[in-house]
Amino acid sequence: MAGHSKWANIQHRKGRQDKLRAKLFSKLSKEITIAAKMGDPDPEKNPRLRLAVKEAKSQSMPKDNIERAIKKSVAGEGDDYEEIRYEGYGPGGIAVIVETLTDNRNRTASTVRSTFTKNGGSLGETGSVGFMFDRVGEIIYPVGAGDNDSVMEAAIEAGAEDVESSEEGHVIYCADTDLHEVSNALEAALGESETAKLIWKPQTTTDLDLDGMQSLMKLIDALEEDDDVQRVTANFEASDEVMAQL
Repeated sequence: MAGHSKWANIQHRKGRQDKLRAKLFSKLSKEITIAAKMGDPDPEKNPRLRLAVKEAKSQSMPKDNIERAIKKSVAGEGDDYEEIRYEGYGPGGIAVIVETLTDNRNRTASTVRSTFTKNGGSLGETGSVGFMFDRVGEIIYPVGAGDNDSVMEAAIEAGAEDVESSEEGHVIYCADTDLHEVSNALEAALGESETAKLIWKPQTTTDLDLDGMQSLMKLIDALEEDDDVQRVTANFEASDEVMAQL
């Protein structure tokens, strides 16, 4: 789950993922296997695989699991998955993007549609909410990577487009097509990042109260329970007080 990149939301997401670690590792393994199948099994020669491995490591996925996922692609094992994006509205008109990897698009479409309907939302056509988001690269560094000015300078030199710094850390954004190059340049200047991945960044967000967040989280939780669903993004924002009460 991801809303606006506010640190309270990010930390809440990580807390929820801790409770779903086995399912999370399964989804990360799927992404690694697909990335390796689509390119070279060497992460240094395959940008998508390198980013998938970095994300897995950021979630404390064991090295053996990562290597096993890559070996599956080399051995030609695993199903052939198709990447499909679904778009719709959650409770309160919140825009929701659901990214999936599936070996059966009919099953996945039916499940996603049913999940939206059962949880106060509605599935729309492709493009129905996508225009409300920008596809960008997101690179996150801890506060210890440097002060705001030095991180901003490194980001500009690396070709990034925007930086959001706070007392919790630094979030750097770049064009989706530049993520691999910008990530490498930042790594040379600031060291290894916590995460580097492609995201759907909301152009605007809707602030939710506790009731609104509880309704939205019910939908997002149900979507993320589906093994075919890799990521869910919504254009919401919530205060620290609301996040603390969830």
